[in-house]
Amino acid sequence: MFSPNEGPGPRGMSGGGQQPLFASGYVLVPTKMSEMIYSTASLLPDEEVDLAFETSGKVVGIFFSEGRRVKKGELLAKINDLPLQAQLQKLQAQRKLVEEREYRQRQLLDRDAISRESYDQVATELETLEADIKLVEARIAETELRAPFDGIVGLRMISEGAYASTQTKIVQLVKISPLKIEFSIPERYAGEVVAGFPITFQLDGYQDTFEAEVYAIEPKVDVNTRTIVARALYPNTNEELKPGRFASVRARLSQIENAVSIPTQALIPEMEGEKVFILKNGRAKQVRVETGLRTESHIQIQSGLNFGDTLLTTATLQLREDLPIQLDTLVTNQHLLNE
Repeated sequence: MFSPNEGPGPRGMSGGGQQPLFASGYVLVPTKMSEMIYSTASLLPDEEVDLAFETSGKVVGIFFSEGRRVKKGELLAKINDLPLQAQLQKLQAQRKLVEEREYRQRQLLDRDAISRESYDQVATELETLEADIKLVEARIAETELRAPFDGIVGLRMISEGAYASTQTKIVQLVKISPLKIEFSIPERYAGEVVAGFPITFQLDGYQDTFEAEVYAIEPKVDVNTRTIVARALYPNTNEELKPGRFASVRARLSQIENAVSIPTQALIPEMEGEKVFILKNGRAKQVRVETGLRTESHIQIQSGLNFGDTLLTTATLQLREDLPIQLDTLVTNQHLLNE
């Protein structure tokens, strides 16, 4: 499509005989621009723990199936506790005798038949037995491996009959609903990305775009990368996504309606500032501009251009003031209205 201001002649020769420059351009129209953050992320489980016993001993029972769901407090494995059970029975038998003695001594004390000191000795003996019983019960509880939260157990690392220490990993327990999305943002956006900030992310193999919400941000900047780590939560209600995967994150910081935006390649930087060329009366005219928001492919122009101007987008290195221009392509509307 050719400009109506170009004169006749072979391949658009101007009336003055100067060879015109072929260039492309388009008419500027209102554009919606958004400032975006692009980052990579890792999917993390909501909770994750390697389960081990709090004491050492021979494993006498494994009560879970690999890869299945378990409830908080459910018994997963057991260590031999027969010596502790015997000790507990002994203490409980002694407690019964001491309780009877304490009762008789209290009756005598009420009738002033014995001294307070004699009763206190029996009462102290009973309290000591109670404490010893609680201690043994606590040690018995250490021989039981129970789920600390609802989740899914992985592959077990030990068999029944093996000896387990406090360092022996029995199984891993994970909770994958919800999932945590961990990603980094440049430090200059620290004040904009806050708790409740929405993000979207995509995974290889999925056509859908997933939505999450930031819930926590690291309070300091990483001195090596100059970024801040943030975490978002994705409900993962159906548990379709698995932790450990890589994701691409997008976060929209701001949006400008009716912006004047131009392709990045059309902007010409100079020592005095930045300029572009527009087509006016069939010739190139340079215009000084002030820029604003930048995206991957477009730049907002805050002053210097108006809607309806025909921007020259190619042959920028050959463009000169008042040079005749012949358009080989003219775009009358923007293709990228939602940068």
